[in-house]
Amino acid sequence: MSAHSLHLRILLIITVCLLISSKPTFSLDTQTKYPNTILVLQKAYQLETEVVFTYQAYAQEALLEDYPNISYLFTTFASSESIHARNFRQLLTDMGIEVKEPPKSEIKVSDTKKNLRSAADRELQDIDVTYPMFIDQIKPEGYELSLRVFAYTLESEKQHRDQIEKIRSGTGILFGLLAKVIEGKTKRHFVCQVCGALADKLPKDTCPICHTSGSPYREVERVKQKFP
Repeated sequence: MSAHSLHLRILLIITVCLLISSKPTFSLDTQTKYPNTILVLQKAYQLETEVVFTYQAYAQEALLEDYPNISYLFTTFASSESIHARNFRQLLTDMGIEVKEPPKSEIKVSDTKKNLRSAADRELQDIDVTYPMFIDQIKPEGYELSLRVFAYTLESEKQHRDQIEKIRSGTGILFGLLAKVIEGKTKRHFVCQVCGALADKLPKDTCPICHTSGSPYREVERVKQKFP
């Protein structure tokens, strides 16, 4: 294990311990006290879980079509969304709510051009509609830890809104040019293991979204093509 990996593991343990020590003790009337918060957390967990599987499938299709960097982009999105899903699940568990894994629905995979457009549309929907709506729905119940996690999720999604808009605009007749640009330069992507924020360069000090110190980022690994 590298020194950075060991440092990251220790940092994550400390962060989780701090979150646990700061969360309130829940009584048996949790569902009565925070019904909307629980419902929204369940919806968000299902949403993020589904999108992780979808982006992973898109990454495989991009590899089949010989777009390794677009595949890596999908893998990066999936990695970020998996952190969001984990956080929502942990909140539900901490509130004493049994978390059932959502049924794995059929994933519709098209060609990479359409998949990229679908992913961009979905990300913009989350930024502009879904997560602002979720926050409005849970705000009246005032569960601060939940509000904080949803705020981190939204801010991490908003980080690259301009880039997503450009990707979306290039998924029409300009897709060939877009693909050439993405495939023309190999990048490294990093994901904050606390909030899911993305970065093209490893931040030195703290995460700009959740402000966790010690650079809690991990590099996203490129996936290999799966063969039947």
